[in-house]
Amino acid sequence: MATSSSSFSRESLPQEQRFLDALDQDQWPETERDWSLDEVSLTPEALIELFESQLMSRHLDLQARRLQARGEAFYTIGSAGHEGNAAIARALRPTDPAFLHYRDAAFLIERSRRVPGQTPLWDLLLSFAASRDDPVSGGRHKVLGSKVLNIPPQTSTIASHLPKAVGAAHSLGLWRRLGGGGEWPMDSLVMCSFGDASFNHSTAQGALNAAGWAAYQGAPLPLVMVCEDNGIGISTPTPAGWIEASMRARPGFHYLACDGLDLLDTWRVAREAEVIARLRKQPVFLHMRCVRLFGHAGSDAQQGYLSASRIAAEEARDPLLFSAGLLRRHGVLSRDEVADRYRRFGEEVVGLAKEAIRRPKLESASEVMASIVPPYRPGRRQPAWAEDEVEAAPGTMAKLINQTLQRLMASHHHLVMAGEDIGRKGGVYGVTQRLQARFGPHRVIDTLLDEQSILGLGIGLAHNGLVPLLEIQFLAYLHNAEDQLRGEAATLSFFSGGQFTNPMVVRIAGLGYQKGFGGHFHNDNAIAVLRDIPGLLVACPSNASDAVGLLQEAVRLADEAQRVVVIIEPIARYHTRDLLEEGDDGWCFPDPGPDYRVSPGELGQWGEGDDLAIITYGNGVYLSRQAAAELDPVGQRLRIVDLRWLTGINHDTVYRAVAGCTRVLIVDECRRSGSLSEELITGLVERGVDGERLARLTAEDSFISLGPAATLTLPTRVQIAERIRALLAEG
Repeated sequence: MATSSSSFSRESLPQEQRFLDALDQDQWPETERDWSLDEVSLTPEALIELFESQLMSRHLDLQARRLQARGEAFYTIGSAGHEGNAAIARALRPTDPAFLHYRDAAFLIERSRRVPGQTPLWDLLLSFAASRDDPVSGGRHKVLGSKVLNIPPQTSTIASHLPKAVGAAHSLGLWRRLGGGGEWPMDSLVMCSFGDASFNHSTAQGALNAAGWAAYQGAPLPLVMVCEDNGIGISTPTPAGWIEASMRARPGFHYLACDGLDLLDTWRVAREAEVIARLRKQPVFLHMRCVRLFGHAGSDAQQGYLSASRIAAEEARDPLLFSAGLLRRHGVLSRDEVADRYRRFGEEVVGLAKEAIRRPKLESASEVMASIVPPYRPGRRQPAWAEDEVEAAPGTMAKLINQTLQRLMASHHHLVMAGEDIGRKGGVYGVTQRLQARFGPHRVIDTLLDEQSILGLGIGLAHNGLVPLLEIQFLAYLHNAEDQLRGEAATLSFFSGGQFTNPMVVRIAGLGYQKGFGGHFHNDNAIAVLRDIPGLLVACPSNASDAVGLLQEAVRLADEAQRVVVIIEPIARYHTRDLLEEGDDGWCFPDPGPDYRVSPGELGQWGEGDDLAIITYGNGVYLSRQAAAELDPVGQRLRIVDLRWLTGINHDTVYRAVAGCTRVLIVDECRRSGSLSEELITGLVERGVDGERLARLTAEDSFISLGPAATLTLPTRVQIAERIRALLAEG
């Protein structure tokens, strides 16, 4: 049967012309190495299937551009040139979790062959069309993902998914130590993929360092990190040889390289990587050389920064040309059979696209937001050990947090702690003392000094059914890693329709009032970035008893409600014993026991006065109590409302707590701009409170200084007392 390019002219695009010309002439480029099928142990049937997966991926890319031109699709970053990753998919098991680069459609399509009932073309076209029927994200984003294929969706373009891939790989060995469990078989490996430009991002380098650091010490880490090197990051070239030079001798890694234009070579090397990772449980860096076709994305005009000769040279390296050549040289398919498959898949994609664009879209804010909060699942608490009885003597916040951690670790055997210096040292402030000795270094993990890796470790552990309880040593240390919370942890449920979750609890020592310790880097009152993340819950205890209730509730929320919860623990209150005078033990509290929990939105209150209500949290509660006592009997005219939770605030509850009071003062130890006080004022005004009844005392818009100047920019006991007098005098 004669076939010409005119057969495809109905909707042919310039990007496919070179393949059609090669098909007309039956002239195909040859791979650098002429492997035989027997040499690489690949059957002819398998080679055909790999080629078909590549064709389907390519036709999706072409159709995405057609749809975008008609306003029927919205995101056209494609996989053209990277389709060799289909061979990597075939080398792995469908139960191996895969955190994919956005150019890995061929990987997903090839994996779908191994699981009955899959419809990858239809699913991906629904994603292109932003249909709410999209089985992955429900129309919220164009992502590659599938619950049944063990491919969590990634929206990252800068390799921010690499740290959690390291954590997921670590979780496999951890479950073996715990006697079994988790989402994936314990002999699984973890695969993640990323581009050569993303390789240079600090997040990628941190993940590579963490993996090498762990493997260098003999920790099992069944991980395959695939760098798909097309030589350019949007318009910035990657220096020739840079990736290999950076990774070939990197400690802890096996460096393997393959020609991503050659299915046989990629299959051969991917199988080697699979054996090393799965059987030897060591990380592999698989360097797949490939090419980027069609530009970075649909809106990218690469003619503006690449010469016509460079673009033509890249198009000549199209992996589909090389794959068709393999099939022809090995006598697997005739020219007409190649043409038939190209036509057939093209027509199938066009037909499915016509249906996909008619499927319903998200139509309301509530639909968009439906999966921000993950679905509920049963908790997994077990009976605590007998020695975890509550100690009756009142204690400090640090002491009661330690007791609570002991109790939680004993009653939740899938709970894993991780952070800098939390094990042998017991934490900078002694909060985690004796935990590692009791529960072992596999459950109380001393991490390397890298907050991105700590949070990524937790996300990866949670992907595999564990509940991580992480510690960030100081609030200021979070800021270089906050995207692991915003861009990864808190978005996973949203972008997967609740199918994937990574519940976790993050304890962060923070806020101010530490005299003489480290200036702004250890005294940090910047929490706006945490409050700005949809779905993230943030708590802040003011006293030891509430610290117990908030921590126990946070673990319940992670374990049952699959939430991501941050607890900001006021460092200045860790070891505070006294409230008014030395030796009064006024800030020591009894342990309220294992069943005490403070639910989101649940307020604390001291006093019943109705002349003035003070709304505050954290250190503000302590300072307001001192100020109130200083003003007795004026202090009896006050009530102090402790927020406890700094996100998910129930403003109706707050309003009811202060509605009967003549005046309301908000004491906010965080900065005036972007502070919690702004939200509280707005919430009260919206509920009819006259603005003249409201006042606020906040920290200055400043970093925190060192030594005696450490509190000069923060609300103080004296300032609170002065403001109370003034407001009461105004009546």
